[in-house]
Amino acid sequence: MSGFFYVLEDEARLLFVDDDPILREFAQVNLESPATHVDVAAGGEEALQRMASQRYDLILLDLEMPGVDGFTVLERMRADPALREAPVIVQTGREDVEAIDRCFHLGATSFVMKPLNWRLLTYQIRYVLRAERRATAERAAEAA
Repeated sequence: MSGFFYVLEDEARLLFVDDDPILREFAQVNLESPATHVDVAAGGEEALQRMASQRYDLILLDLEMPGVDGFTVLERMRADPALREAPVIVQTGREDVEAIDRCFHLGATSFVMKPLNWRLLTYQIRYVLRAERRATAERAAEAA
């Protein structure tokens, strides 16, 4: 296989939450495609405000941020019926067992380490989005 192609070819709206302005810019450059839009938030409070006014298909969430950190964002999301099922990929420099366990206990869908491999991350996003769409369809079929 040669040449560039977009991994994220399905329509989706992502929210990338990180206090590092360079990573936010990289996220938009590396994750956006003709079908996928990436919004960014500089911190937890801004992320929660964005999620209150816009539906996102997936959230990429940093843990270590000033003010409202990623753990708190995840906790608030899972307490909110409108955000309870939203897939969240935690992207962080932390690799300690406590942080990993706490994220999954709070409801993280997946966990990736910084520095980010953007190409690998796009494949992980694609997988999580497809799995979430299948789960949503199954829940709808069960409810019918």
